[in-house]
Amino acid sequence: MAKLQKQVSRKVGKKEYSKYVIIIPENKIKEVGFKEGEDLFIRTEKEKIIIEKV
Repeated sequence: MAKLQKQVSRKVGKKEYSKYVIIIPENKIKEVGFKEGEDLFIRTEKEKIIIEKV
């Protein structure tokens, strides 16, 4: 299972800019061979988010 978190990345005046982070278990990252700092391609299909190596 993964977890979605919203994080405030910065504040400018009264406006907040947020980003979302998906926490993926380490065993799943190793299973697909992702490396820290690697560029990933993200696409959507209906109600799915698909993450692939570039």
